[in-house]
Amino acid sequence: MKIAEMRELTPEELRHQYEETAKELFNLRVQQATGQLERSSRIRALRREVARLRTVQTERKKASVA
Repeated sequence: MKIAEMRELTPEELRHQYEETAKELFNLRVQQATGQLERSSRIRALRREVARLRTVQTERKKASVA
């Protein structure tokens, strides 16, 4: 998901997307630890998506305070 698409989400949708992405990232890390992970590049992509989601959340928080 691109950052522009994330900015269009409602706060509830944004939170839900963050939780789902974080769960998927956790599951991939478990697979990596047990040697079952096939596409290790997916971990990097999910880390970046989590960072983008957190960035949008922070932007909104700062905008509401200012």
